Amino acid sequence: MQLLKNKKILVAVTGSIAVYKTIELIRLYIKAGAKVKVIMTNGAKKFISPLTFETISQNKILDEQSEDWSTDTINNHIAIGKWADIFVIAPASANTINKLSNGIADNLLLQTALAYPRAKLLAPAANTNMIKNPITQASLKMLKLCNFNIISTQSKELACKDIGDGAMADISYIFDLTAQELLKDDYWLNRKVVLNGGGTIEKIDDIRYISNFSSGKMASSLATALYYKGADVCIVTTKDIDMPNGIHQIKVESTQEMNSYVKDSIKVALKGKMTNATLMDNSTMQLIQKKPYFFAVAAVSDYIPTYPQNGKIKKQDIGDSWKLDLKQNIDILKDIDKSNIYTIGFKAETDISSALDNAKNMLENKKLDGVCLNIIDKNNSFGSNRNKIDFVSKNKAVTHLENDTKLNISLKLLDIFKNSNINNETK
Repeated sequence: MQLLKNKKILVAVTGSIAVYKTIELIRLYIKAGAKVKVIMTNGAKKFISPLTFETISQNKILDEQSEDWSTDTINNHIAIGKWADIFVIAPASANTINKLSNGIADNLLLQTALAYPRAKLLAPAANTNMIKNPITQASLKMLKLCNFNIISTQSKELACKDIGDGAMADISYIFDLTAQELLKDDYWLNRKVVLNGGGTIEKIDDIRYISNFSSGKMASSLATALYYKGADVCIVTTKDIDMPNGIHQIKVESTQEMNSYVKDSIKVALKGKMTNATLMDNSTMQLIQKKPYFFAVAAVSDYIPTYPQNGKIKKQDIGDSWKLDLKQNIDILKDIDKSNIYTIGFKAETDISSALDNAKNMLENKKLDGVCLNIIDKNNSFGSNRNKIDFVSKNKAVTHLENDTKLNISLKLLDIFKNSNINNETK
């Protein structure tokens, strides 16, 4: 996927049993295209061999013994900081946390952290009593004030067999926060975005329903891309798909439920924007007053049962054939108030000859800011992890995005929306 292609990540590990999890974190970084270097404290080496990190990162580790000040190397605590785009300390022991907060620099990791001027992520890991100790808590508060992004610990059975808070955050969560820090975009940062996704489920009786083949993957990929860009994301979806923890998910089934939650979520986005705008100073107000987006990605049923039944309809009561009475469903996208939001529709078509005309008609009839046209065929089917999109802008210009992963397609679409609208907004 190469989400983090050519990004430079400096990972520091300290003396905690959780250090073995960092191997998987580095593997995720490298799989996403990043370049990774590792700093190890002497305490970390008690738990795991430097060779392990050198093998997974394909780079020599940096420690007290290997620090090098010759002119043609970056293996010292000043040069390595200039090299890195982000500094991730995972796991961070209570000892390291308390030293960092007091500006102590008696080992290579602490010296590097003191000299590093950019984004620093810190993922604590320690026994519950050590994490909850008032001294450690005060240190964490101090580090937040010093531009450290503290990744909260979690409660579970710890290595010492105690059950409580202190376990390092999940590796996927640390990865997502790293990606967000590296990919965030001022245009999307803190902008409120609502999406819907998946195929709606329309009840026939308590056993049967009408739905469609929509997997919800495009909506979840777009929500993930928005999260990585720094947006405040809410998705109303019929599908259970893993997404970053920072995305607010509302699970629904029917069109009626989806319509209700979409409208409520848009109201919240608009209300928050207007309320905060009156409370903040000018610089912050500029950030809060970003116009929200609604992405209508869901495959909403066009027709629903006219008379949904309670219980189970027995086949002996139906007979040899069943004529199901259907009525036209509400149109969520057409129905919502679009006056204060950017609204982007998604349209799936199977007939390539009429698809583009249908997308342009949708753009005009539903008063949208853009339509993402998806041609469904044997090479671009429902449920796949890849997609190709023709984006039709408000002026009916068409941008073609070639077949790619749905996340990459989503990231490209966000750049298109940004470039289409950035000149219309007060910066």
